[in-house]
Amino acid sequence: MARSVKKGAFVDGHLAEKIASAQAAQSKKVIKTWSRRSTITPDFVGHTLAVHNGNKFIPVYVTENMVGHKLGEFAATRLFRGHSAKGSAAEREAAAAEAAPPA
Repeated sequence: MARSVKKGAFVDGHLAEKIASAQAAQSKKVIKTWSRRSTITPDFVGHTLAVHNGNKFIPVYVTENMVGHKLGEFAATRLFRGHSAKGSAAEREAAAAEAAPPA
């Protein structure tokens, strides 16, 4: 469910302060944050934020298309390592048998 328009987008206070100070200093340094729940506002555009994914910090360069989304959407927390090779080997053999010309 969406947040009330009257309240505005949620941004953690400490993150908003870091962005404001970076804009005032015109600094492009990477800003570390644990706040995955913060909404990206137009102030964030052009900055690189290092978002924590539970293990390490993932650098996220903020563009205009990201405004309105949450920071956590751009730093995946799970690593997909692929499906087991057991089933795929049998499938490869079956596909090779079908593709082979009749002898």
